[in-house]
Amino acid sequence: MRERRAELWTKWSGLLSEQSQSGQAVKTFCLERGIRDSLFYDWKKRLRESEMEKFVEVKVIRAEERAQRSAFSGKPIEVRLNNGRSLMVEPGFDASHLRALLAVLETGA
Repeated sequence: MRERRAELWTKWSGLLSEQSQSGQAVKTFCLERGIRDSLFYDWKKRLRESEMEKFVEVKVIRAEERAQRSAFSGKPIEVRLNNGRSLMVEPGFDASHLRALLAVLETGA
């Protein structure tokens, strides 16, 4: 079922792109391909609405924070504790959060 739906979305996305690049009017494009123009417009609306539903979270950071993150970019840092435990700290970690966590771990809690 999903494969069929994916095929339809791919087909119509291709047709919409083809029509746009062809420079033809929708009516002419659809007549040449035996497609109802109402169906063409329906799929155009569906695809446009599905594109509008895709949101990406954006986080704005200060220049100082960005500089700090780039200094630690790449691999995580391993912090080994006296009791044999260790922590993996990813780039861009919050230093105050790490200090609080270390204080708790070092007290044996």
